[in-house]
Amino acid sequence: MSGFMRFFAFALAAGLAAAAQPEVEVATIVAFTEGPTADRSGNVYFTETTFNRIMKLARDGTLTVLRENSNAANGLLLDSQQRLIVCEGGDKKKSGRGRVTRIDLKTGRLEILADSFEGKPLNQPNDVTMDSRGRIYFTDFPGPNPVAVYRIDTDGKLSRILAAPQIEKPNGLMISPDDRTFYLVEANGAQGGARMIRAYDLKADGTVANMRVFHDFSPGRSADGLCIDTAGNLYAAAGLHRRRGTSETLDTKCGIHVFSPQGKLLQFIPIPEDTLTNCAFGGPDMKTLYVTAGKTLFRFRNAIAGTSR
Repeated sequence: MSGFMRFFAFALAAGLAAAAQPEVEVATIVAFTEGPTADRSGNVYFTETTFNRIMKLARDGTLTVLRENSNAANGLLLDSQQRLIVCEGGDKKKSGRGRVTRIDLKTGRLEILADSFEGKPLNQPNDVTMDSRGRIYFTDFPGPNPVAVYRIDTDGKLSRILAAPQIEKPNGLMISPDDRTFYLVEANGAQGGARMIRAYDLKADGTVANMRVFHDFSPGRSADGLCIDTAGNLYAAAGLHRRRGTSETLDTKCGIHVFSPQGKLLQFIPIPEDTLTNCAFGGPDMKTLYVTAGKTLFRFRNAIAGTSR
């Protein structure tokens, strides 16, 4: 795509009087974008939920379809071997099942990592992250079974670490660079629903404890996806420009909200399109932040390098 359209972000920097504001530009336009993940070569992978496919934007700007009929793929993550982990919500038109898969990008081989727990099928796996040991964590949206957060160990064992009524509607999730804090988005748009980022202590065995509210977005729209930089600052894709028939208000501004590990808002970068969904770091120096929103994949340069979680 030549001649990128440019949007200049006049961002608010809380507590940073002279913070330089990034220039937010359009990387590509598709239909409805979600679940970005990027590599150090400059390639970006993301899901396009309207037409049920996984896309690849190469470093030279070439946009291709990596996988058609993606089984309602949403969250993506590249692991340390550059294999693509995919949260598949299950294409209901084709009786598809919710599952988590892994694609070898060199061979195209797809393997199923999880599709059931204790004999019951998963609902709608939504978003995914990973710790430094290679353990995979993902959220499972509402469905026939209770909403939950699961962990897949390196030996393939699947464990449930959180479930209703402890949580309401889990969405994005992230782990701090030191593996000590587990963040979970609650995105319940119902009246009185939890719209917050929860923080937990992440134990060495991959379980969580000591829940506290890291940030409460109520009564506005909560965050959707999260990413994190090497300093432990958390980037939350949150907010709306227009109401969408829920009890969510416009109190949460639409953009990337950057929080310190202590929960202080450090910076806000406006994103000019609904519906803002997710973010991920990439590029050779991991200082390019990609943001999915509506039909658009945005990108901007960041002062601090990000992680690939």
